[in-house]
This record gives sequence, C-alpha cells and structure tokens, in this order.
Amino acid sequence: MTALSSRIIAFANRWPKLVALALGAVSATGFAPLNLWPLTLLAFAGWMALVARSGKGWGAFGIGWAFGVGHFTIGLNWIATAFTYQAAMPAWLGWIAVLLLSLYLAVYPALAAWGAWVVRHWGVPATRLTSPSYILAFAGLWILTEWLRSWVFTGFAWNPLGVIAIGLAQPAELIGSYGLSGLMIIASAIYVLPHFERGRAHTPPDLSERQQLQMQLGFGTLIAVTVALMYFQPLPAAEKKPAQGTIPVTVVQPNVGQQDKWEGGKADANFAKLARLTKPKDGRPRLILWPEAAVPDYLETGYPSVYYDRSPAEARARLVDLMNPSDVMLLGALKLEFDKQGEAVGARNAVMTVHADGSLGPRYDKAHLVPYGEYLPMRPVLSAIGLSRLAPGDIDFWPGPGPRTLAVPEVPEPPLAPDANEIEKIVRREMPFGRRALNVGLQICYEIIFSGQVVDRAHRPDFIFNPSNDAWFGGWGPPQHLAQARLRAIEEGLPVVRATPTGISAVIDADGRILESLPMHEAGRIDTDLPPAHAPTLFARYGNKLPVGFALLLLALAIAFRRRGR
Repeated sequence: MTALSSRIIAFANRWPKLVALALGAVSATGFAPLNLWPLTLLAFAGWMALVARSGKGWGAFGIGWAFGVGHFTIGLNWIATAFTYQAAMPAWLGWIAVLLLSLYLAVYPALAAWGAWVVRHWGVPATRLTSPSYILAFAGLWILTEWLRSWVFTGFAWNPLGVIAIGLAQPAELIGSYGLSGLMIIASAIYVLPHFERGRAHTPPDLSERQQLQMQLGFGTLIAVTVALMYFQPLPAAEKKPAQGTIPVTVVQPNVGQQDKWEGGKADANFAKLARLTKPKDGRPRLILWPEAAVPDYLETGYPSVYYDRSPAEARARLVDLMNPSDVMLLGALKLEFDKQGEAVGARNAVMTVHADGSLGPRYDKAHLVPYGEYLPMRPVLSAIGLSRLAPGDIDFWPGPGPRTLAVPEVPEPPLAPDANEIEKIVRREMPFGRRALNVGLQICYEIIFSGQVVDRAHRPDFIFNPSNDAWFGGWGPPQHLAQARLRAIEEGLPVVRATPTGISAVIDADGRILESLPMHEAGRIDTDLPPAHAPTLFARYGNKLPVGFALLLLALAIAFRRRGR
C-alpha cells in the first residue's frame, strides 16, 4: 500500500460521509450529457467500500444518504433552470428546490446501503469487501429502492442507474430498467471492488482450498450471468413482428423557447414556425406529430365565449391548411373543465387528433402530472401560506385515467348502403395508411420515464408517441429525457417518437436506436417512415414483476451465501 493510498483511506475513515457526498456527485457524471460511465462504476464501488467499512447500521444509512444527496443534486441540476422561467421567482430558488428534492430522494440509496450492511453483518460479519452476500444484497436492494422511488408519493423515477448502459441495454427486455440497474451494481462490485480489497492493510485469514474454489465458482457464475445479460441481443429480424405497411410521419420541432411560448404577442409567429415546417412535400398521407402544448388555442367547442381568442373552427382551419387530404395530426393542446356555473375549475394537458376535414378524433389526457408544476398538492393549505405561486396559473391540471391506446383514425360505423363517393371518402378518411387504423400509445413529457407504466397492455400500440416540452430543462435535462425514452423502447419492443419545441426530437426504433433526431435549439422537421414494432418482449408481458422478482432472487442468494459465511 502506497503512502498516498494510506492517506486516502485515513481521510475516508475520518470523514466517510463527506467522501460519500463527493462520490455521489462523481457518480452522476455517467448520465447524459457527459456519459462518463466508468467514473460512475468507480464511484459506486468506492461508496460500497465505505458502507462495508461502517461500524454501525446508522452509519451505513448516513453514508448512503450523503451519497444520494451528491448523486441527485448533480444529476438533477436541470430542475434549477425550470425555475428561471417562473414569473416572480428568483433563480436561486431553483437550486433550493434541487437540494430539497435530493434530500428526499437520497433516502432510497440510504435504505439500500443500510440493508446491504445488515446482510453483511448478519451472523458472523463478512471479512471481505467482495463477499458475494454483500454484492448480491446491494444489487437486489438497489433494484427494490429504485422501483419504490418510481411510485411512492406519485413517484420520481428520473435517471435510473441502468440508463448509463444505454448502449448495452438489451437486458431491459428481460428484467426492465431497474433490473439493469442491479447489473450495474454487480458490474461495479465485481470489476472494481477487488482493487479496494488489495489495498486493505489487514486482509482476512487465508481460505481453505475448498472455500477458494467455491468462491471462484460463485464469482465465475456472477460474472458469466452479468456478461451474458449485458451482451444479450434481441431475436433475429426474421423472428420479429413484421412491419404492417409503410407509415410516413412528419415530426416538427419549431425551436420555440419557453420564454416565447406563452407570450401572447408572439403566438402568431410561433404558429408560423410550426406551419412552415409542416407543409407537405408530396401527396402521401402522413401522420403529423407536433410537440406538447403546441398551440394556445382551444380546439374543442362548447366553452363560454370569453375563453376563446380564436374560435375552434378558425383554429382547426389553420391546421387543415397544412395537411394533405388524408393526413392525420396529433398535437399537444389544452382542454378546460367547467363547473355548473360555467367557471373553469381545471385543465387537461392533452394530445388531440385532428383530421384533414377539421374534425377531432380521440384524445389522450396526461395522467402522471408534475407536482408543483402542473398542480399544487394541498392547494388550499399551501395557498393560505402564500405558496400558490409554485404552480403557474390559478387552476390545477387534472389527471387522465392512465396509459391509453388511440386508434388513429377513429373508425365510425359505415353507412348501410354506401354509394361510390361515400366509399371513396371512407377509404381516404378511415384507411389513409393502407390499414383500418394505426394504434398509437401516448405518453406526454416525463410520463415516459416510468418503467412499466407507459403502455395499455390490453391494447398494445404500434408505437409510443411522446410529445414533450423540454425547453424548461437546460442543457442536461433533454439528453437525459431522450436516454430514458430509449429504455422504454427496448423494454416494450416498441418504437418511440418524440416531438419537442426545442429538442431533442427523435425517432427511436424498437431496439432503442436513434434513427433520426433534431439537435437542441434548432428548428427542423423529420420526414421518415415509422419503424416496425417487435413482438411483445418478456418485460412487455409481465412488467415490473420481473425486476422485482430478480431483486428477490438476488436477496435470496445473498442470504444463502451469508448463511455459509460468505
């Protein structure tokens, strides 16, 4: 052991929580846009070594909590940028929000650290950092705490650890994103922790030849499973679900920044940007995809006239002017909810279907709303103490029922005895893509980050449309959002198409590969054909039962190793 190593170990032993805080900050550099995943693996191994050296369970919990504070504060720094767009809010308040959120989210890695420490010290404490029981317990508990983080208090699943391996993420087809995160813990422990073992001043007594053989077999199995899953490839193309015809899509990115989006005097200029990028290049029927909240106009009829700046008929006519006769448009728009007195009491963040004849088709309402962004929890209480301004507007958004598949276009019952003109109209309107209907799964903005919650499994779609507004989220949020959308494509075996106002818009195939994309802060359009879906993956069939089951299996193996003193 070198003098430098001795000093580092002495400092870590004296200030373990400070070192854990720094390691947590370093670990976040593996996420986009930096993608320094080797540093993430190194930081996690160092953190696991600190937890293992802790003398008490509460100490292990504190080390885990400090690590989580550093990890989430750096990884979620983009949230601070969102506050700069809020009227009457100082910019520094954004960083307070990031820190407060991180203090809460850090509880989850703290629980994983405490649980792994308990397993390590169960019975006769393990003597080696690389004991199989400790590694397996840490991986299993990390999976479970990530899964808990995705739904407790409505959930905030941003940046699962497994997303650092997006280039080798095919195991997500089997065990989901949270299971992939567990593999990252195992990989970090197997390939990095042994280096910490060699540097220890006091090594455990030599093992017997039989114990050494059992240890080698155990680790060999772990390594083989990890490598096999990391390099697992999907089925050959011939065994995948075939494409069902060519579906041309036009994805529009107008490069309208958040500072301009709701400026009343800029509404016409913003629409002109969308219109210029939407006009057809040929006569093929297209599926036109616009971003979240693309237009400020209300497209539905029936509201009190005071709410309309432009009539629904005029608003839809502007859209129809951009379409071929058989085009279909999906765009983000707002819907209002009224009480019996005609007062607006709620709103819906919706995706609406507009046909080329100006009629509206099926609608999707966002279900997983952003606390403090789209609604204010406990509004009567918080408003009474002056905190209502945390949520823009005087009314809250209301949630929709959850994942839904829209049939586009929606097919009505045909007339009993249609004439030739009616038949032509039916074919043009009801089968513009050469098939009865295109099944579209919808996830608005950050709904796409929730693994296992993005698809109506009873009505599997042909692809997932993810309109979003990432203009709030600085330089780090959009690439992280895109990476998580790619994980959903791999898990579900479905293409994902993203349309955003400022980037990153993209067409992602069912293997998670980016086929076409538009960079941040550039106006543009994507004209391409919709990639085909795969047959349902194992994860698409069983969802988060698989990663939870994988975590329980790892914990069972950890207990089995621990009972043998390993």
